[in-house]
Amino acid sequence: MAKTPDFAKTMQDMMANFPIDTSSMKDAMKSQTMLGERLTRVALTAAERSTEISAQWAKDSIARMGELAAIKEEPADYAKAMSDFASASAEMAAEHMASYAEVAKKVQMDTVDLMLKAGKDMTSEGQSIAEKAAADNVATVKKAAATAAAK
Repeated sequence: MAKTPDFAKTMQDMMANFPIDTSSMKDAMKSQTMLGERLTRVALTAAERSTEISAQWAKDSIARMGELAAIKEEPADYAKAMSDFASASAEMAAEHMASYAEVAKKVQMDTVDLMLKAGKDMTSEGQSIAEKAAADNVATVKKAAATAAAK
């Protein structure tokens, strides 16, 4: 019965003949994780601020409800209280929605800023990797030419 050849040693020898510089991969991973961390920080800050806005809106609404539920002397006072509550609610909604818009605007500006910085970093990293690869290729070609000339 035929035995299946073990190619593990052959593959190890072949890969040893093609050395790979993993430092560029490590740098790329580090850059990506730093970008991810910064983007997460932006998102968490926005979530925290949005939660604060929602909590304040709820507090304001509850306080206004207390005024609405108070006993009134005249029936017309109930209508006035309801009208005042509706006006105050509309005003609060506009204020809080503006606050949410500010949060969204800040997130957008921070994200664009981070992406521009990341793009510049990737461009410079790519350029340095290409220059190093070109230098390595030139050195390999010179070495191969010298070896061929010596034979």
